[in-house]
Amino acid sequence: MKFFSDLERLLRRSAHIRTGAVTTRKKKEVLHSWLFILPSLAGVILFFLLPFLVVVYYSFVNNPVQHVFVGFDNFIRVFQNSAFRLAAGNTLKFSLVSVPAAVALSLLMAVIMEARIPMKSTLRTFFLSPMMVPTASVILVWEVLFHYHGLVNDLTGILGFRPIDWMKSDQAIIVIAFLFQWKNLGYNMILFMAGLASIPRDILEVARLESATSWQIFWQIKLRYLSSTILFVTIMALINSFKVFREIYLMTGSYPYDSLYMLQHFMNNTFASLDYQKLSAAAILMSIVMVIIIGILFRAEDRIGRDLEG
Repeated sequence: MKFFSDLERLLRRSAHIRTGAVTTRKKKEVLHSWLFILPSLAGVILFFLLPFLVVVYYSFVNNPVQHVFVGFDNFIRVFQNSAFRLAAGNTLKFSLVSVPAAVALSLLMAVIMEARIPMKSTLRTFFLSPMMVPTASVILVWEVLFHYHGLVNDLTGILGFRPIDWMKSDQAIIVIAFLFQWKNLGYNMILFMAGLASIPRDILEVARLESATSWQIFWQIKLRYLSSTILFVTIMALINSFKVFREIYLMTGSYPYDSLYMLQHFMNNTFASLDYQKLSAAAILMSIVMVIIIGILFRAEDRIGRDLEG
């Protein structure tokens, strides 16, 4: 009996030693992980989190000198500003039209490219070429095309239409929408092609054996497996729709025609006038709207993902 009790005591001590060794090793691994993450974490805090907190602070004070708390007065002042309402309305309309169109067109092109068509690699290169062209060069081409005496008016004149000063009319937003699609179509198409290639082929084969049509396979299988890709492309298209300011700025300057006046114009001009309180309030409002939209997209993708797993 004494032998068995000594053996049990020895085994317990050995297990305790092993547990302590494992715990010590885990602590070292966690410590090493934090040491690797620390430089990136410090950069995020220093260059993203702290400036954002400063912006939040400025949105609730009267000015950067006196620092008097004024509550939501800056937000009310932004809402009452006609330039902000114009910029927000134009940005919202442009995103509501351009983002779904960008997702649908790129998905359509990816499906077409997935089929066995001639010159597939050449067409992929053609659609990706806008990404390699500098923005200034693109703007120069667009100005030549849509100038009052440009190529587009020459072609429409042959058909009997009157010339239009495209960039100084309500049709200016159409020009920018075409530019947006042309710039982003190739990149989004490649993402969808990668998503289509990752769909399990055995599921597609089973669906074909069950006499499912191509339309049913697309809607019931492919589209569901592409939910995460659609989410990513939508978010990227939404971000790029807010960045279209640079093209408009290069073509029309700080104060374009009313239909092209975007939120970035408002913020750029507000920054130039050193009205940091109004600028900070507008930035917070835009951030809240973006977070809500992206949250809705993530919620929808999560529901589709759970349905797919089921």
